[in-house]
Amino acid sequence: MQNENQEKFVFVINHESDIPKYQQLVNGITNAIAENILQKGELLPSVNSICKTNQLSRDTVFKAYSILKDQNVIDSVPNKGYYVSGETRKVLLVLDTFKAYKEVLYHSFVNNLADNVITDVQFHHYNIDVFKTIINNSVGKYYKYVVMNFDHKEIIPTLSAISNDKLLLIDWNTHSKKENNYIFQDFGKAFYESLIPAVDLFRKYKNIQFVYPNYTNHPQETAEYFKKFCADYDFEYKIITDPKEFNIEKGIAYISVSDRVLGHFLEQCKDKDLEPGTDVGFLSYNETPMKKFIYKGISVVSTDFKELGTRAAAFITHDEVVQHYVPTNLILRESL
Repeated sequence: MQNENQEKFVFVINHESDIPKYQQLVNGITNAIAENILQKGELLPSVNSICKTNQLSRDTVFKAYSILKDQNVIDSVPNKGYYVSGETRKVLLVLDTFKAYKEVLYHSFVNNLADNVITDVQFHHYNIDVFKTIINNSVGKYYKYVVMNFDHKEIIPTLSAISNDKLLLIDWNTHSKKENNYIFQDFGKAFYESLIPAVDLFRKYKNIQFVYPNYTNHPQETAEYFKKFCADYDFEYKIITDPKEFNIEKGIAYISVSDRVLGHFLEQCKDKDLEPGTDVGFLSYNETPMKKFIYKGISVVSTDFKELGTRAAAFITHDEVVQHYVPTNLILRESL
């Protein structure tokens, strides 16, 4: 059995890699289990065998095996060696940046996964070179991939290296194909419709100003549907792209896609002695756990990131096609 499994599981160390050698061994074993090369109950190569074939110290191999034991991936029997104790699955979650509302998505995702699923998280920061490196280095190493993509022409060819049944696109519907699995939010029509219940509140103010900073990566279609909303409901409006021009005035309602702008808004309210929800209004994009507690509560328009994470976790568990839009909702609080 030992020799047979050594043939099944071939581990090759990369001595030039920045990844620690013990971690390479951990990754190699978990990948082999995820790809059914190694199955529950099968023996692993002995410590001596791994050391001899890869020029590794016994301490390095013992460290890797100890980590896997702590994760309940493997176990050991005296005088027999180490064996696979669980059917571990590794998944890759690729996000744009780690903000408060992404933390909601992340925790919802991992908390709804089975105990035998290990999640690696990486961030592309809207940098195509970083994105390509993440994807190219991960191909074939994970059971499934959950990817938050962005608007760049090289996204499609980069993702084409991943089998469609193992890939789930989330958040933004850009550069997707009809056969893709996806869980998206609608940054256009759904945003427009979510503003309708706030029409009477917006009427309290002279006009609405949409703060859409030039540093944001928020989809442009939101700004276009904001214009349509103002035209359809006869609101005077302005779109501010230069954050230096953000200088609040009494009698104005503000909408912003940036939490940085929310901070500036509250600072200016304090400096100018203006009361949010009375003298000035504010509607923030994307719910976070703290916005219900900030000041007297910040009104938000947001998709349900908890549902997005839960549905993404279901994709990992079930081998079914997933194509779903998560609703966008308005949550009214004292700031509007």
